[in-house]
Amino acid sequence: MKVTGITPRGYCKGVVRAINIAKEAAKSHKPLYILGMIVHNEYIVNALKDLGAITIEDASKTRLELLDEVHEGTVVITAHGAGDEVTQKALAKGLNVIDASCLDVIKTHDLIKEELKEGYEVLYIGKKGHPESEGALMIDPEHIHLITKKEDFDDVDPHKKYIITNQTTMSLFDVYDLCEYAKRILDDVTIEQEICNATKIRQEAIKNMDDDIDIVFIVGDPHSNNTKKLASISQKQAGKETYMIGSIDELDVNLLKGKHHAAISSGASTPTSLTNQIINFIRQFDENDPTTYIKPTIDYNKIL
Repeated sequence: MKVTGITPRGYCKGVVRAINIAKEAAKSHKPLYILGMIVHNEYIVNALKDLGAITIEDASKTRLELLDEVHEGTVVITAHGAGDEVTQKALAKGLNVIDASCLDVIKTHDLIKEELKEGYEVLYIGKKGHPESEGALMIDPEHIHLITKKEDFDDVDPHKKYIITNQTTMSLFDVYDLCEYAKRILDDVTIEQEICNATKIRQEAIKNMDDDIDIVFIVGDPHSNNTKKLASISQKQAGKETYMIGSIDELDVNLLKGKHHAAISSGASTPTSLTNQIINFIRQFDENDPTTYIKPTIDYNKIL
């Protein structure tokens, strides 16, 4: 079967940095706690667990609340970043703190802090409840306003001075639409788009994929916002039959029957080995040959 592996694939630089920091920390810091998923991929979390890193995860709790479960040792701030209050609370509890925040996230935090000093109100386009949004909003909850949809602009004073920025893993097309809407209704607004380059390139590649592709698989964890945005763009922007799967174990072989050209892409926190395994399997698939239906097992030694 014809397969197009849409590039780039594999980890973005922020994910590589976070994983390497966590791996190194696990060698010398015991106990080691990670405040949430280090990156949004369960396979990586489990691989780090095997190295001794304990992930504290509860989607209903903030990073500050997760800290209440840690009483000794070292905590790692995940790639998504965190507010300064998280670090301060950890240090006050006598914990060691290791920051694995993505440098693009840190750059956005620095931008927000500078613009607040200049007297701007900040409109932050992001996903409610996402740890990256949580960390940004924590900088100044009174003067930073979360924007998830156009209706959220109804709650802001149109006559104040605003700067718009965003969670780094949002859809660049959604961010563009919201920014254009803001320019129409607000008197004074400056745009500082902060979509990370790895996310931007993947989204544009998905939108512009070949016309003859008749099925698309986006490989990634359901927790991953950038993975879900890729799947959404594939469906809504490119108009393709699209499926999001975590690994070859979740691939329904029957979906390949009657198809001629598959495209595979992946989120920025998806292990390359998982994506390549799917590409190689689909490439050899022949619906008339039962032997090609047999899926290989995942090699967990290649996750990190």
